[in-house]
Amino acid sequence: MVGTMTQEDEELFRLDEVRYVYPGGIVALDGVSLSVRRGVHAAVLGANGSGKSTLLKVMDGLYLPHAGELYAFGRPLTARTLEDEHFAIEFHRRVGLVFQDPDAQLFSATVWDEIAFGPLQLGWPIEEVRERVDAMLRWLGLEDLRERPPYRLSGGEKRKVALGAVLITEPEVLLLDEPSAFLDPRSRCQLLDYLLEWGERGTLVVCTHDLELAEELAHRVHVLERGQVIAEGQPDEILNDEELLERANLIHTHRHRHGDLTHRHRHDHRQHLH
Repeated sequence: MVGTMTQEDEELFRLDEVRYVYPGGIVALDGVSLSVRRGVHAAVLGANGSGKSTLLKVMDGLYLPHAGELYAFGRPLTARTLEDEHFAIEFHRRVGLVFQDPDAQLFSATVWDEIAFGPLQLGWPIEEVRERVDAMLRWLGLEDLRERPPYRLSGGEKRKVALGAVLITEPEVLLLDEPSAFLDPRSRCQLLDYLLEWGERGTLVVCTHDLELAEELAHRVHVLERGQVIAEGQPDEILNDEELLERANLIHTHRHRHGDLTHRHRHDHRQHLH
């Protein structure tokens, strides 16, 4: 686990009783309240359907709450503030979202173009774009794939490209939706290394059901169930509460019979990263 943070840092996000409802009355977030502080990496744990992806899209300004209040960098994040072009550009420079499915994020003709897209949209000088994209490709080990179309990449390679396309603009907050999903053990280890290195200068918000990833990255853990935060605390406190984790469908137990003896074994979503 990352070393415990003790200082009270700047509040980057605050959600107060946030509610979001999809068409048809499907409640995704039902009164969510939480705070994210600078340098305090947060893991939001929850099973599929708990509201994790919706939460990140709300924090990224893609969805606007139907009720409650959402603040980003001390200002309300509302339709009105996002209509302010200066605020919207600055907000999206400071916050980056990496989707669970890289195919939903990648659209350019080549890997190089994909990572260069954000800086070019922001009007960076072309020489700076070339230098920074090349440096990002080296950092991610993608130099040999620079001219490859993203659709011809492996799942792990796609995820690295999606990560690079977001990190290239140097956001202050990185929002990640199930970043370890569908990765082989080697790719998971690489991803963890990238996030730990980047996390030394930015703030991570990771939504996942991968308990080991949360244990490795987070300073603070929030548990979502049916769109509500049912617990929050230090990683050791939350991740060792088997009753809580079983309630949130993050672990389950198997019953096995050996002769006249019956044993129950815990099964969770931890995977060996090293």
